[in-house]
Amino acid sequence: MASDENDTLRSLYPFLHGRKQEPLAMNAALLEAVGEKVGRHRDVIGTFFAKNAQAVIDAAGAIAAMYQRGGRLFSMGNGGSSCDASHVAVEFQHPVTAGRPALTAIDLSADRTMLTAVGNDVGFEHIFVRQIIAQGRSGDALIGLSTSGNSKNLVKAFIKAKEMGLTTIGLAGMSGGAMATIGLDHCLIVEADSIHRIQECHVTIYHILWDLVHSLLADDRGSLSVAARE
Repeated sequence: MASDENDTLRSLYPFLHGRKQEPLAMNAALLEAVGEKVGRHRDVIGTFFAKNAQAVIDAAGAIAAMYQRGGRLFSMGNGGSSCDASHVAVEFQHPVTAGRPALTAIDLSADRTMLTAVGNDVGFEHIFVRQIIAQGRSGDALIGLSTSGNSKNLVKAFIKAKEMGLTTIGLAGMSGGAMATIGLDHCLIVEADSIHRIQECHVTIYHILWDLVHSLLADDRGSLSVAARE
C-alpha cells in the first residue's frame, strides 16, 4: 500500500524526485485522484444522512416553526463557511422554485463595516455576538457553520443566542468541536476529516433543510406570502 502511494505521489509531483512530468502518467494519476475524491464525497454524504436524516428533519421543523411564529433566520460562518452562510440566506430570501415565498434570512457575515469595526475595536470573536445582541430577539433562529466546530466567534454568538431565546442550529465537522458541547438545539455533525468533504456535505444539508422547510410550510404558503408583501 505504501509503495502504491509513493508511486502516485511521484507521478503527481515528479519535480520533487528530480524528474519532469510525464503527461500520460500525470493524467492517469489525476484521473485516479478525481475518482478517489468523488468516491469519498459520496461516502461522507451517504454516511451522514444514513445516521442523521431524522436530525435534519427535526432541524427543518424548528426553522419552519420559527417562521410560523414570525421569526427571522440569521446565518454566520468564517472563510468558506461565510460563503455558505450567505448561500443559506439567499436560498431563503430568493427561492428558486416557483410558488415558494421569500422568507427573511440575514447573513451576519455580510456587513464588512460592522465586522471590521467590531473586530478592530473589541476583537474578532465578538463580530457575530454583537450583531445578535443588536438584531436578535426571542423566537428567531441562528444557524452557524464551522468545519471544525471550534470557531470562537460562532460559539460566543450561539451562547448569547440561547440566552436570548433564539433557536440554535449548528453545522459542524470532524467531532463537532465546541459546538457539540454547548447545548445547541440542533447540531448536525459531518464526521469526516477533510475540510472540503465537510463543506460539500454542509451544502447538501442546507439545500435539503431549505426544501424541507418549504414543504413543512406548504399549508401556510398563502398567509406567509401576504405577510411578505406587507
